[in-house]
Amino acid sequence: MRLSRPVTAAAMLAAAAIALAGCATPTADNTDETAGDSSGGAFPVTIEHAYGETVIESQPERVATVAWSNQEVPLALGVVPVGMAEVTWGDDDGDGVLPWVEDQLEELGAETPVLFDETDGIDFEAVADTQPDVILAAYSGLTQEEYDTLSKIAPVVAYPEVAWGTSYQDMIRLNSAALGLADEGDALIEELQGEVDAALANHPELADSTVLFSSLDPADLSQIVFYTSLDTRPGFLADLGLPEPAVVTEESDGEAFYATVSAEQADRFADVDVFVTYGDTGGELIAQMQADPLLSQIPAIAEGRVAILESSTPLAASANPSPLSIGWGVDEYFALLAGALG
Repeated sequence: MRLSRPVTAAAMLAAAAIALAGCATPTADNTDETAGDSSGGAFPVTIEHAYGETVIESQPERVATVAWSNQEVPLALGVVPVGMAEVTWGDDDGDGVLPWVEDQLEELGAETPVLFDETDGIDFEAVADTQPDVILAAYSGLTQEEYDTLSKIAPVVAYPEVAWGTSYQDMIRLNSAALGLADEGDALIEELQGEVDAALANHPELADSTVLFSSLDPADLSQIVFYTSLDTRPGFLADLGLPEPAVVTEESDGEAFYATVSAEQADRFADVDVFVTYGDTGGELIAQMQADPLLSQIPAIAEGRVAILESSTPLAASANPSPLSIGWGVDEYFALLAGALG
């Protein structure tokens, strides 16, 4: 079974099969003491990532982004990319752009950038046609081959160590440093943290709740597939101080962003307060879960403490936090989780 990963391409959906290795804090080392100076005096900048180091000699003027949500960093900092990945998961109006990105483009008075169709993987030719000075992919699952190919077009900012394991804070740090806007990136992180804290304060019942983020296949409920602490969704909640279910701790081996456990081990989920999954919000999935002889042994499921994120909707996409989605939907997301508790 594949996990529902809000990405723009089938090739990225296949990232569920990638074996991840290690985890490190990303760094952006400047060869100038004026690191993060938005005037461009911080260059050259050296960005360390999973595939080595990328040196950006001067402040980029033409910025391209690939994979999921990287475009939101320059947009949040007032920089409009020349090209970005087209979105197919979570897009509510079929234009290839998520609503919070549409809002930011409108606020900046900008036209929609060139959209890269990543249905069959990265469209290298389309990226090259935008003639970028830098390619941002701090949150991605770039392979070595994809990184090498993109690097022939422009300097590339890859993920720090773990494919699809970059927090929104680290995505901002890496991508903003590459733009010569490190200070602005730090200020953005602080601002977003304030918004998240305020939203969580509106739902104090979540503070001590264990949340399991899963991706169930209604056609086969014999397996419980859920995200580990490497994934940004549970990682986001853990960063806020929410306790982690024991099964997540036990299955987070530092190598994969998801785990699969047989429903016959339902007792391992006894401490879960809220069971989150993607699916139909009409109630049929919850009823199906409660009717299952194994899943119904999980207290959260038996008691209806299940939060359903309607598949391929903006709210479902926003559960994977990003610089622009947080202000758009974090309070509604927390309200959904809190509602399941009630």
